[in-house]
Amino acid sequence: MEEEDSNIQDQQTKSLLDNNHDHKGGMRTMPFIIVNEAFEKVASYGLLPNMILYLTEVYKMQAVTGATVLYIWSAFSNGLSLFGAFVSDSYLGPFRVIAFGSLSTLLGMSLLWLTSMVPQLTPSCNQPDTSCSLATPTQLVVLFSSFGLMSIGTGCIRPCCITFGADQLKHVRTGNNNQRLIDSYFNWYYASVSMSAFFAFTVVVYIQDQLGWRVGFAVPVFIMACSAIVFLIGSPLYVKVKVKESPYSGFIQVLVMAFKNRRIHLRPDDCYNHSNEMDRVELTDNLRFLNKACVVRDMNIVSTVEQVESLKSVIQMVPVWSTGILLFTNVSLGYPTLQAKTMNRHVTSWFEIPAGSYSVFMVLTLTIWVAFYDRILVPILAKYTHDPRGLTTKTRMGIGLLISIIAMMVSAIVESIRRDLANSNTPVHMSAMWLVPQYALLGLAEAFNVIALMEYCYSELPKSMSSVAMAVFTLSSAVAGLLGSLLVNIVDSVTSQGGNVSWLSTDINEGHVDYYYWLLSFLNLVNFLYFLICCRVQRSSSPPVYIVT
Repeated sequence: MEEEDSNIQDQQTKSLLDNNHDHKGGMRTMPFIIVNEAFEKVASYGLLPNMILYLTEVYKMQAVTGATVLYIWSAFSNGLSLFGAFVSDSYLGPFRVIAFGSLSTLLGMSLLWLTSMVPQLTPSCNQPDTSCSLATPTQLVVLFSSFGLMSIGTGCIRPCCITFGADQLKHVRTGNNNQRLIDSYFNWYYASVSMSAFFAFTVVVYIQDQLGWRVGFAVPVFIMACSAIVFLIGSPLYVKVKVKESPYSGFIQVLVMAFKNRRIHLRPDDCYNHSNEMDRVELTDNLRFLNKACVVRDMNIVSTVEQVESLKSVIQMVPVWSTGILLFTNVSLGYPTLQAKTMNRHVTSWFEIPAGSYSVFMVLTLTIWVAFYDRILVPILAKYTHDPRGLTTKTRMGIGLLISIIAMMVSAIVESIRRDLANSNTPVHMSAMWLVPQYALLGLAEAFNVIALMEYCYSELPKSMSSVAMAVFTLSSAVAGLLGSLLVNIVDSVTSQGGNVSWLSTDINEGHVDYYYWLLSFLNLVNFLYFLICCRVQRSSSPPVYIVT
């Protein structure tokens, strides 16, 4: 009798929680979440295009050094996404992590703004014609501290914000599957982020170019403050999913138990330990040695089948995920800004496009394509492919990788022509509008590959690891930053041997950035072939089957 009363009480408690969720979440929370992310992107993206100029002109760094700093900053920012996801999924939940990340980013931007306001925080020049002193250790500590605080904020916001929004939609009771709504949310979320980048690459960069660094850095500080305030205002409306047991500890347990039971021989009549708190999963034969972690022998403490299959999902996802790294390296190139600086950027006799604003064409292409694909192409393609997303995630990823190859080839050709004209005796300056095709192709490649990669990471992992899925996605950018830094340093070191001018010389008219683009074209081709191999291997593996109980 007492047990029956206890069950009735549990059901009533669950019903109250469900009713509480009915009054929270849904589409009304989207403005607060998306505006928070959009404003954060405006603030952070507004600093990126001209940062290579700030480092080379204000901090007197060489072009290779500045590019290396930016690549490492990008890697650190995106690498911390794993830490943010871990804290979110295991301890604090996404709401608190996003709030902390917003405040950390605001503090970092404020510190960067101070470097432009206080002369003692930057290298000084006695006279314009004399050589300037290099940055002191104290000045670099302040600069890198601002980067570090912004990286911590980015690592907290980016892996949690999109999944926090998906959590609001998953609790909407519509009477049908919400997957199409969530897929559309991913597309429009990325489109809103792209529009934020459009504003950042035009308005914010133009302010920096025309009004100087003091005003140009103050604008992102103000926008980031608005981002944090808007997010906190929406707090009463959010569905705040309670943190459950950390999936990371389960992964460690699986590895430890599999190693401990490594001498066990699995038998057809073996029994396996299932979790009573999760949807039941059927054990697969993929990575079969991990199955030893959940086999029941002699009443020892073992992992669950669900933990084993979750770890398998992460491991099997890595090869396909890794194919997107090089595309992020292409997108984050800083050299097109230096190219634009040497080209004719006048649209009219009185208006000149800032060198850092040309990446807006990449954003425009991405945004237009996302809207066209989601609203027009998906309904048409779904009739023939029988896939509610139109094209499968892997198909879109492959198309994106192919377009990135073409983008790098176009970049190499344009730079070769620009360099020849710059070194000729003719007074003609090549129009910077010739950079638009490569930016447009990179935007199209990102629209195909990156959004599909985001969906792929989210769908391949268990829902309890949603923040981890987005962290794995952003980890691509982190690895891309390290890869980009490694590439530019290797190319600079190898090509400058014997007293030769480096391909990546600070004076790009003397260097050969076009050769570097051809190298990236070849690497992207190899990457595409690797992607095809990964897809073929993964197709032969059977995914885990979830049985809702």
